[in-house]
Amino acid sequence: MSKTVTLDISGMTCAACVGRVERGLSKVEGVEAASVNLATERASVTFDPARTNAAALVRQVEDSGYAAGVASESFAVEGMTCAACVGRVERALGKVDGVVGASVNLATERASVQYLPGTVSPAELHAAVREAGYEVPQAPAAGAEAESRLEAERARKDAEIAGLRRSVGVAAAFSVPLFLIAMVPMLYAPLHHWLLGTVGEQTLNWVMLALAAPVQFGPGLRFYRTGWAALRHRSPDMNTLVMLGTTAAFGYSLLVTLAPGLFPVGSRHVYYEASGVVITLILLGKLFEAIAKGRSSEAMRTLLQLQPQTARVQRGGEVSEIAAASVRVGDLVLVRAGERLPVDGEVVEGRSYVDESMLTGESVPVQKAAGARVTGGTVNGTGALTFRATGVGADTALARIIRLVEDAQASRPPIQGLADRVVGVFVPIVLVIAAVTFAVWLLLGGEGALANALIHTVAVLIIACPCAMGLATPVSIMVGSGRAAQLGVLFRSGAALEGLGEARVVALDKTGTVTRGVMEVTDVLPAPGFGREELLRLTAAAESASEHPLARAIERAAGSGVPAASDFEAIPGYGLRATVEGRRLEVGAARFMERLGLELGDLGAQAGALAAQARTPVFVAVDGGLTGLIAVADPLREGSVRAIEELRRQGSEVALITGDTRATAEAVAAQAGIARVLAEVLPEGKAQAVTELQAGGQKVAFVGDGINDAPALAQADVGVAIGTGTDVAVETADVILMSGDLRGVPNAVALSRATLRNIRLNLFWAFAYNVALIPVAAGVLSPLGVNLSPVLAAAAMGLSSVFVLTNALRLRGFTPPIPSAETARPGEVGQVAHPA
Repeated sequence: MSKTVTLDISGMTCAACVGRVERGLSKVEGVEAASVNLATERASVTFDPARTNAAALVRQVEDSGYAAGVASESFAVEGMTCAACVGRVERALGKVDGVVGASVNLATERASVQYLPGTVSPAELHAAVREAGYEVPQAPAAGAEAESRLEAERARKDAEIAGLRRSVGVAAAFSVPLFLIAMVPMLYAPLHHWLLGTVGEQTLNWVMLALAAPVQFGPGLRFYRTGWAALRHRSPDMNTLVMLGTTAAFGYSLLVTLAPGLFPVGSRHVYYEASGVVITLILLGKLFEAIAKGRSSEAMRTLLQLQPQTARVQRGGEVSEIAAASVRVGDLVLVRAGERLPVDGEVVEGRSYVDESMLTGESVPVQKAAGARVTGGTVNGTGALTFRATGVGADTALARIIRLVEDAQASRPPIQGLADRVVGVFVPIVLVIAAVTFAVWLLLGGEGALANALIHTVAVLIIACPCAMGLATPVSIMVGSGRAAQLGVLFRSGAALEGLGEARVVALDKTGTVTRGVMEVTDVLPAPGFGREELLRLTAAAESASEHPLARAIERAAGSGVPAASDFEAIPGYGLRATVEGRRLEVGAARFMERLGLELGDLGAQAGALAAQARTPVFVAVDGGLTGLIAVADPLREGSVRAIEELRRQGSEVALITGDTRATAEAVAAQAGIARVLAEVLPEGKAQAVTELQAGGQKVAFVGDGINDAPALAQADVGVAIGTGTDVAVETADVILMSGDLRGVPNAVALSRATLRNIRLNLFWAFAYNVALIPVAAGVLSPLGVNLSPVLAAAAMGLSSVFVLTNALRLRGFTPPIPSAETARPGEVGQVAHPA
């Protein structure tokens, strides 16, 4: 069985880094697939555990020149008595996915584990020890030793930002005076002449060397470490370009300082300020980039913060506060008003309203009473609840949602293939362009040719750093999928996020998707002289012994207080007969009334109108006289009409697929505003119906309940499951709407298209930027007096990445076309008629 682990990777700066890490991981024996995301700085690796392990993957990442985020956990283990126990615990921990190393000390009775925080949690490590037959003492609720995933992620980001701030501070402290010494005299000639006459050119060169060296080999050392590793693996990247460019400027200047006689008089210039300021500006861009990346993951952090750290649990008649990770299935959990629910469960006592907006995107609280399902992370209202835990740890709905969002953020959409292919050859081409630039300027540059060749070559190397290309797609996917989760939409992958926006046909299952999927009484029309409530009450009593779905709908509409029936008789094909409170009732279709010799009159005409609206009329006769009509139907879901209207406005063709008769299907379609109907389709034929819609190469999104519609969901280019918040793992769906509301479909389509527009703009900016500025940096416009210095090239390169990130962050403000608070308009859903 293959296993998949997630590695946090630091040190990547561009798409070339991503490619090198992926290639390195793919070479590890037993690795089946490796996908690296620059925006999230994570790698998802699928491998055969019989041939390799997490430790080998970490070593490969480090060998590629990067750091794999490995967390450490130390905890007490009780019950060990000998070396065999130690070995057993170590083996149990070693088998857990994501464990890099484990050692157990019998004397101190403690286990020390190195693990991948993106793959396994401390709670799972503790569970593995318990399954091996030993005990892990309960840590205090308020101060658990284990670092949570959120804290680990935040600590890693904070450490990266703090390190960059220190590097920028050190680099700026030396680069600012270096820049002033080099540039200000050039702008003010009297000062330049005064310095040359007072201090001397050679002394100034030594002063600038003293200022440039700490930058080059201090903060700039990071480019050497990663850039050299990239060259060693024959996969040059952004760090390689910076390393070569700044080293060329610094090395040339160093030679001029140490041995000026080696150079012609016109070439005895130093460019220390180019190397020092370039490194400073690139680090400043990296700092802004790291801060922006942190903002891009705010949606995920918000989800992670929804997980309460503690829970009040009743065990053995006693209530105690424990870590939420220690709650077990079957525990009774107590929640006060205003608290977040720590785990999933079923209410056994109490009544309250629960805010499930974090799960479904719907702002209206949902009433919960005994028997209702509740979800961890949601917020309890004003009442107290006691519920039995049914989903804990990784099995909670919130944990599954987080996994789905992370998977979507880590995956690679097809549109990124273009960037990957370009970046794969981009850096080598840049190196060739730089070499050609140097040669051309050296041959044709005249006096000062060597200096000009150096400056233009360094500018080409710096301006061409492909940071923006590497970030263009993943950061948009990251922000877009995070925003989708906030709106109650889960994309399984980046491909799903891209595919939904490209679909031009949206096929809808009828029952449970467009309609509610539950038969309901829509109209009660009593004959003159007979009351509405009385008609419902007597009919429900007569139907109580029937197994027909129509009977259940009438019983629900009647409510409590329904009398008992006797002498029940079912008449196949017609209806039923029963005695209620001494009165004889006949209930059934129009043909039953005609068989009884009863005239339908106005009720017959009304029944025909109701049948045209896909409602089933049920006639009721009491003691031989026609007393009324009850209509039953599977009504449209609230919001179906609005959702379909918006889909059409977005340019999508909407089709209805159902197994119902064509008359019923067309009636429902007319109510919902759907023009194309595929009726009388058997469950096994729905996939074929989707295939018919795909004829001509059209991309089709199919929307269903994710269970009976599994073949059609799989056949469609994008499968969208209408589901509840606690049933998010619909295996065949690419997109999951947690609210169970069809209005989520046009919202998801709109977000998908907004994300695609965002990615295309990012890619255009990244490509156009490089294509336009590389020739300028090479000096093509020098005859016109237009040149791009290495300092300006570094500033432009940094701004490119910041632009891409800032553009992607705009998706955080995406507003859905149908807000969650919008309610169904009058007339969307059939109403129970009241007598005039």
